[in-house]
Amino acid sequence: MIPIMAPSASDQPLPPRDIQHYMRPGLLQLSALPPLSLYVHLPWCLKKCPYCDFNSHEMRAAELPEQAYLTALLADLEASLPLVWGRVVQSIFIGGGTPSLFSPQAIDQLLAGLRARLRLAADCEITLEANPGTFETDRFKAFRAAGVTRLSVGVQSFNDDFLRALGRVHDRAQALAAVQEAAAAFDTFNLDLMYALPGQTLAELRQDVATALALAPPHLSIYHLTIEPNTFFAKYPPAAVDDDTAADMLDLITDMTGQAGLGRYEVSAYARSGHACAHNLNYWQFGDYLGIGAGAHSKLSFAHRVVRQVRLQNPARYMTQALAGSAVTQEHEVSRADLPFEFMLNALRLADGFDLSLFSERTGLASTALADGLEQAERQGLLTRDLVRARPTARGFDFLNDLQSLFLPPRRADG
Repeated sequence: MIPIMAPSASDQPLPPRDIQHYMRPGLLQLSALPPLSLYVHLPWCLKKCPYCDFNSHEMRAAELPEQAYLTALLADLEASLPLVWGRVVQSIFIGGGTPSLFSPQAIDQLLAGLRARLRLAADCEITLEANPGTFETDRFKAFRAAGVTRLSVGVQSFNDDFLRALGRVHDRAQALAAVQEAAAAFDTFNLDLMYALPGQTLAELRQDVATALALAPPHLSIYHLTIEPNTFFAKYPPAAVDDDTAADMLDLITDMTGQAGLGRYEVSAYARSGHACAHNLNYWQFGDYLGIGAGAHSKLSFAHRVVRQVRLQNPARYMTQALAGSAVTQEHEVSRADLPFEFMLNALRLADGFDLSLFSERTGLASTALADGLEQAERQGLLTRDLVRARPTARGFDFLNDLQSLFLPPRRADG
């Protein structure tokens, strides 16, 4: 769900550009293009959660415009093919919204359409987000039969009181049944939890994590509840957990997951060996991704530039403009000055950090562009490095925003 944002006030399509516009000479010189992933956004939910700032819209499953939206997605992809022509797609992530509202037949049709238009790696990871509130017997098995290789189940909590506070449409029993069905149908799957919930105690969190771990998920994502602008919680803030308690909660999560054999490989992600999310790893390693669907983001590299795009937010407008070949509403070329921060904003989320050579490969800049920030971070105990690799320390993980901010571009004199 990374390349998604809330609707913006400006939602006008941009005229399509010829591929030569992206291939023209520029200030960067990338030695090779990074791995490419595909993100597909299905924007509908049964109910908008009060903490959610993603581009999602309430709609009953019976009202979903499945065929019209699938047609728009494939038209959007076809218009974008010149930008990624010949490149192999390493992973696909179908996010939302609640993609599991779409029927298994629709997901099968979608994946068939993607395969017909793109070169997929032989081991291409294909993730589908699913919520327990849309779960029914054998539905997850049908998604597996359609070609999905990895399921991400948005449980958030196994406590009915907290589920109600979060506005979730499922209860504890549905969550347990959904995860058990996911485990039966998929070799690898993710379970999403949240912590620092309104009024949550350490004992309550311990119970939630223990319940999750008893289900033996090979991958666990655990996010701190944050109050985002333009959400119901921003207008009516719930009781917040204090910072010290939240820090204790994170320590508890790390201890419990470690004892269960799940390593913390990313700030919010824990996995057994061999079960890290390939799609998200590509984000954190500053790989490329093409995003299709209402509100989806793209980050695409060319020989002399790195470009970011945003699709139209409104689903109806998106469908209309996608059929016309102009679904993009925002596009900009990442400046040389911003590339170090954008790279480090991602790479520092990884427990193992990154090879310094990867920075040059993905940005076209010399690693000396990071020198000042690396020196400050090391001096403050936020990062360790040698001649080959840099990685955040435990303190750096705890104060990740402070670490990342050391790589912000210098402010101009005019502000």
